[in-house]
Amino acid sequence: MIVSIFNQKGGVGKTTSVVNLSVALVKEGKKVLVIDMDPQANTTTGLGVDKEGDSVYDLFNEILDGKNEKEENEELEENEEDKKTIPEDKKRIDFSKYIKETESGVLLINSESSLSGLEVELVNLDPVSRTEVLKEIIGKLEEEYDFILIDCPPSLGLLSINALVASDSIIIPIQTEYYALEGVSELMNTYKLVKDSLNKDLEIEGVLLTMFDKRTNLSYEVVEEVKSYFKNKVFKTMIPRNVRLAEAPSYGKSVLEYEERSKGATAYKMLAQELIGE
Repeated sequence: MIVSIFNQKGGVGKTTSVVNLSVALVKEGKKVLVIDMDPQANTTTGLGVDKEGDSVYDLFNEILDGKNEKEENEELEENEEDKKTIPEDKKRIDFSKYIKETESGVLLINSESSLSGLEVELVNLDPVSRTEVLKEIIGKLEEEYDFILIDCPPSLGLLSINALVASDSIIIPIQTEYYALEGVSELMNTYKLVKDSLNKDLEIEGVLLTMFDKRTNLSYEVVEEVKSYFKNKVFKTMIPRNVRLAEAPSYGKSVLEYEERSKGATAYKMLAQELIGE
């Protein structure tokens, strides 16, 4: 299953959910790959991985270089004299240098700040190809994993579009705070556009309510508002406000490793089980 965690708003618990859900799925016995598509690379550091070295940006560039070589080869093949000099496949991608092992057991293709410039490079491709690079990458990997989770950037640009085109479904984290549904209509328009024109099989896996504070009436009001909007697409599991959840990233750990008995850890275990269908 390939799932993008997607919301163009920042501060909704997107990265927190990618990190902790991936670790919770591993603890359920699943083989999990995380792809960090956010140039801020918070998922990368949250899983305890250094941002240095080969990243998803380098992997994209290797794919794009291969596309350029293929186009050049096709042009040369039009000349019969040059035809014999063109190999069928000049090189294969070594994914092992891009996939990092983490202490939690999650496998990661990390991000770094250079990724922010990738959208400019993707614009040079044709309108369809520029949206399908990540799909091509995942197509070579998906059989090896039970789950591939993609952390999308907090924007609606080509990086997010690539993630949506490559995914089977999306999880939408929404904080149970004021203005919770702000921007949701724009997000849904993007989802519908991708589903209608680029990935007809894309579904909403579920809406994840985050930062729930049972002490406030506002949290309960937002829950009802979100359920009214998304109906049965809202996960039963809600992620509470929790000090341990906030502390864990500074140690490069998920909350399940940092404090497994905390309310935050328990919630993500329940979410993993709900996603698996247990």
